[in-house]
Amino acid sequence: MKAKYLLLIVFSLFFSRVSAQSDPVIMTVNGQPVLRSEFEYSYNKNNSEGVIDKKTVEEYVDLFINYKLKVAAAIDARYDTLTSFKKEFAQYRDQQVLPMLVTDADMEAEARHIYDETVERIGPDGLIKTAHILLRADQQAPQAEWDAVKVRIDSVYRALKAGADFAELAKKVSQDPGSAQQGGELPFVQHGQLVKEYEDAAFALQPGEMSEVVKTAYGYHIILMKERKQLEPFEFHHDAILKFMEQRNMRDQIGQQKIEKMVEESKGQLTMTSLMEQKANELAQSDTDLRYLIQEYHDGLLLYEISNNLVWDKAAKDEAGLAMYFKKHKKNYQWDQPRFKGIAYHVKDQAHVRAVRDCVKKLPFDQWAEALRTTFNSDSVIRIRVEKGIFKQGDNALIDSAVFKKDTVVTHLKDYPIDAHFGKLLKKGPEDYTDVRGLVVADYQEMLEKEWVADLRRKYSFQINEDVLKTVNHHE
Repeated sequence: MKAKYLLLIVFSLFFSRVSAQSDPVIMTVNGQPVLRSEFEYSYNKNNSEGVIDKKTVEEYVDLFINYKLKVAAAIDARYDTLTSFKKEFAQYRDQQVLPMLVTDADMEAEARHIYDETVERIGPDGLIKTAHILLRADQQAPQAEWDAVKVRIDSVYRALKAGADFAELAKKVSQDPGSAQQGGELPFVQHGQLVKEYEDAAFALQPGEMSEVVKTAYGYHIILMKERKQLEPFEFHHDAILKFMEQRNMRDQIGQQKIEKMVEESKGQLTMTSLMEQKANELAQSDTDLRYLIQEYHDGLLLYEISNNLVWDKAAKDEAGLAMYFKKHKKNYQWDQPRFKGIAYHVKDQAHVRAVRDCVKKLPFDQWAEALRTTFNSDSVIRIRVEKGIFKQGDNALIDSAVFKKDTVVTHLKDYPIDAHFGKLLKKGPEDYTDVRGLVVADYQEMLEKEWVADLRRKYSFQINEDVLKTVNHHE
């Protein structure tokens, strides 16, 4: 008996060692091992065909470590305990897992159910294919108009009774554009798909028979029965039904129904949340791509939240920091040619030229637009037309002509014959960071990002297994 247990221990150790060798630890970040397969999944996904800025494995290592360090920081800050995070992560995870709970047998059963329901809905009268000639009349039209249409349809009916070809006449006179060019022919339909008056007359016909004139809300019809049939067997429609189900994402619906049934049968032992988590873990054990896809979304959500709080949103809102950064790096934002900071505007009378200038001349530039709107265009009457900005040559014809003295044709606006401009010419570069805010925000974010990563690399430990790194995408 002891020998038996000893053999079990030996085999267990052997297979554990084989497993570890087949997917070794490529690095450890903040005490957490990262398997080679996870690194390969991330590297290959972000360096696939079509990616412009492809990285070598060595170049990607630093990016991957930074990513893992940020996630570690987010977990330490308990971002993963936020209700908003849990809800969004669960929704994404469930989107991946639900379809995988559905077997081919489940799809076949649902396809059969759809077919059986369709047969029942069609009923014993089956399907009919008709052709019709329609002469339209507006439902709200006076009776005289309806009478005139009735005279014309009666004439068509007599021609058909005298032997005229139905399809040819439909092409010539029918006012149903969808069917006229097909000789009046409509697709197969069942009960409930046609207006009642048309349906009652059509289902009373046998193949080859023609109705008398039928009045509906659309006008007057003459109906020819082309064909009647029962629905073909299930096998005939099998592939089309499955294609329909896939197009409608019915795997998700079937998966949802299966989970709901399991929860109900557990009699309170399981919840939707706990069961979906359980199923996700089970599937991830056998499907490496799914496991890393779910983890990627989990970590990506954390990364977004913490990066937004510590870098992106912080930089965009830190007006003092932006101003200080611009002042320190002002030479980086010099222009290769002057800019005009101001407005090009068009008014109805000369008095408004000065009024516009007086309105904005003592205000900060970022308040000009609102001041002009409330002063001149606050009601339904548009008194002035304005374009505000920091213009370089070529941006605005009026500024090119009036400020940069270029030989440019200025197109005058209808109803606003007087053109004017107001502002200042900036020859050496922007006055303050608001003149190049987008560029400054991006650079400030980059600086905060670098400082944050440097801090994370000091705070958290990480080690790389260089021998395993060399085997990435080069192993059996």
